Amino acid sequence: MLEGVKVLVAGATGQVALPLTLALAGRNEVWATARFRDPAARRTLEDAGVTCVAADLADGDLGVLPRDFGYVLNFSVMKTNDWGRDLDGNAGGVAALMHHCRGMRAFLHCSSTAVYQPDGHRAFAETDPLGDNHRVWRFMETYSIAKIAAEAMARGLARQLEIPTTIARLSVPYGDNGGWPAIHVDMIRGGVPIPVHVDAPSVYNPIHEDDIVAMVPAMLAAAAVPATIVNWGGEDAVSIEEWCAYLGELTGREATFQPTDQTIASVTVDLTRMHELVGHARVPWREGFARMVAAHPAGASRSTG
Repeated sequence: MLEGVKVLVAGATGQVALPLTLALAGRNEVWATARFRDPAARRTLEDAGVTCVAADLADGDLGVLPRDFGYVLNFSVMKTNDWGRDLDGNAGGVAALMHHCRGMRAFLHCSSTAVYQPDGHRAFAETDPLGDNHRVWRFMETYSIAKIAAEAMARGLARQLEIPTTIARLSVPYGDNGGWPAIHVDMIRGGVPIPVHVDAPSVYNPIHEDDIVAMVPAMLAAAAVPATIVNWGGEDAVSIEEWCAYLGELTGREATFQPTDQTIASVTVDLTRMHELVGHARVPWREGFARMVAAHPAGASRSTG
């Protein structure tokens, strides 16, 4: 874990960034920026000693933030389905952070494996073609293109401003703070069929929040100019069908499925470069999923970012 440095986390109230920000707070001077629409999330951070500054990255105004951060971690995401706002929030947000904090030691931009052009069941490497993975998912149809635009902004400014940068393409994050598999738990408990792609199985590399936290220092150490691009996922390639069947066992409810072409297809990734740069994830998926279910018994509220 990082120690004794000044860190800015953008999007700090989100599903992935909240546990990371709390983990960093005990040993560092941590600042957090987000829209802070949830007062409880802000209180949780402030109670841990985090300095919170409300900002909307779509507006690009970070004037109230200091500039002397050692590291900036961008976990912010805009997914309103408004093309202009989502491009401003994602790509423009990267520009605002990198320009404002351009004296930083390293910049970590959390991207997504949603940037890859769908191509059956192959494991995607960092050099594979990018494409519009999410257009079929109508409530997040801007997501893939906005994420690609944000990567392009980070790549360009890393060169122009000479900021060592890592762009980490995150697979399916989950843990005590929620995630896509946690949503599936709620659907299974409620008897709602799980959408799966007709080109079965729908395979991903789910990664526990503990592994995300543990890998951040190495992700920052791998930052370079030009930007380092790396897939970020768990060791196990697991399908939605398999993990929902297991979640059904854990909850005592049988998972049911609804095959459709109106959902994202399989996106499993080649982790060779991640292993070389930052090591291996350590939480086995079944163990992590069991912990997630235990942390959120039926009827409990859940943060999904």
